[in-house]
Amino acid sequence: MLREVIRCRGHENVRATHRSTLEFTKEDYLTPRGDCILCIEADKGLKDLSDEFKAALKAGRKLLIRIKVGDLVDEVLAEGSPDLILDHEYSMVVRKSEYIDARTLAIRANKAAKDIDRKIVELLKKPKTEAEVELIVLG
Repeated sequence: MLREVIRCRGHENVRATHRSTLEFTKEDYLTPRGDCILCIEADKGLKDLSDEFKAALKAGRKLLIRIKVGDLVDEVLAEGSPDLILDHEYSMVVRKSEYIDARTLAIRANKAAKDIDRKIVELLKKPKTEAEVELIVLG
């Protein structure tokens, strides 16, 4: 099983209201305009993922994104694509659309920021809240 684990934390400006994207970032700040960002200070960006993991995404494999905060878990399903770039230093964006840029981790997701369990979002509005984001390549 190909798996990557990202650790990140909340921020008082987490809103998670974006309708088409979801983002994890290594940045250490968040403005209220960043309404797709779920957590900051991630310990990995796209360029930090293993070559094997990136190859699986570029082969178009499906991706399970499991977001864990305490005992709460939410899951997002998305897809890789041969067009993925996967070299951004600090951002990972999951998109409902098929749009791809340097920050795109996966496309055709079944959820965006606004669809994430609101109990998880409420916890991530607290800067001390830690989240674990598990990326699992399926099939």
